[in-house]
Amino acid sequence: MPTNPFDDEDGRYSVLRNPEGQFSLWPFGFAVPDGWEVLRADNSREECLGFIESNWRDMRPASLARVMDAEKQ
Repeated sequence: MPTNPFDDEDGRYSVLRNPEGQFSLWPFGFAVPDGWEVLRADNSREECLGFIESNWRDMRPASLARVMDAEKQ
């Protein structure tokens, strides 16, 4: 078993998102950091990573994306 719970290939995970729209793979059962919301809970690492890949389309923080998009107009 890995000593780092984020590296456990067989572990159970959640997918979190912060107010900036950034996603995180998070070990299931660990306290969710303030400001983050749970989008999916108690799934395999592979399922969570697939969800993140399918849903996190813009890697920029939301506040930066708004500024950059406004500058284009």
